Amino acid sequence: MKTRNVVIHTGERFEVPQGIQRIDHRSTHGWQLRYGGTKLYSDGARGAAAALAAARTELLRRIARLPAPSRLPRRTSGHKRSDLPVGITGPVVRCRPGSSTMDSSLSVSLPRYGETPLRRSVFIGTQNTYTPERYLAALAKAVALRAQAEAAYQRAATKAKRAEAQALRAAGEAPQRRAKR
Repeated sequence: MKTRNVVIHTGERFEVPQGIQRIDHRSTHGWQLRYGGTKLYSDGARGAAAALAAARTELLRRIARLPAPSRLPRRTSGHKRSDLPVGITGPVVRCRPGSSTMDSSLSVSLPRYGETPLRRSVFIGTQNTYTPERYLAALAKAVALRAQAEAAYQRAATKAKRAEAQALRAAGEAPQRRAKR
């Protein structure tokens, strides 16, 4: 899991994992957990190190329990001209080389975690066989392909996030605190 070096208002340095932010504003000093909701762990009488340890423990617990946040778009962008779902475009009409018949298909973007998305075509029909029923059947198939790819993406993202958390846990439960400079 990614960590960064944070110097707080007292001059103490901490190695802070991704998902935890430092809040130092007027009378508020603490660590804010931002994973599956937010929660502030105030320094209070315990100090910044104890508050960070509590936030880190809760972060690891949430990662183990919750699915990883997804960066996949959930709704279509405002500039999309069709009412097709996210990741599906078309119909694309083309004439294949060596043929005089036009055919149409839907294009589906299949996300893959940590890799380049795949692009698949779902055939609708030729200019002679195209019907609204075939279009709806192709659309249902495209939606199913996209849903399968999104589910696989979510599983892979959650697995990767949990592996990162396991590595963070193995690195030590106590936050890495460095001397003042």
